[in-house]
Amino acid sequence: MRFRAVSIVVMSCLIGIFSLLFSPPALALTQIKLSEVTYHDCPADIAQGAVTSTGASRAANCFIVTGKAENSSNKPVLNADIFGRIYDANGDSVMQNRTRLGSIEEVPPGVSDFELRISVPANQPTPLQLKQFKAAGFTGTVRR
Repeated sequence: MRFRAVSIVVMSCLIGIFSLLFSPPALALTQIKLSEVTYHDCPADIAQGAVTSTGASRAANCFIVTGKAENSSNKPVLNADIFGRIYDANGDSVMQNRTRLGSIEEVPPGVSDFELRISVPANQPTPLQLKQFKAAGFTGTVRR
């Protein structure tokens, strides 16, 4: 009986040691600070034929959202999701029930530029109000 208890303890210790040595590194979500967020009209070649779909296709205005992304980690962040709220001139939400607006393919360490294309229903008045913009991603490859 005593031999069996010792065997179980030894096996548990070996499993613990091997799992530490051979387990992949844990990927932690890295927050990306977005600043200087603004927007401008899309170039004519991109804006042509912009539509938004809310059940049926509707005419839309095309905009490019730009700003600075600050990655304070020492590693590149891949596929960082961009979140934010966009309101029209009347304070009405442009993207109902949606805060994920797109992604940045790679954010290197430090401060870099980003841009994101959005389509806004043509009947929503400008200027747009861009609020609570932030991003988050992983410092390793994530399967999507």
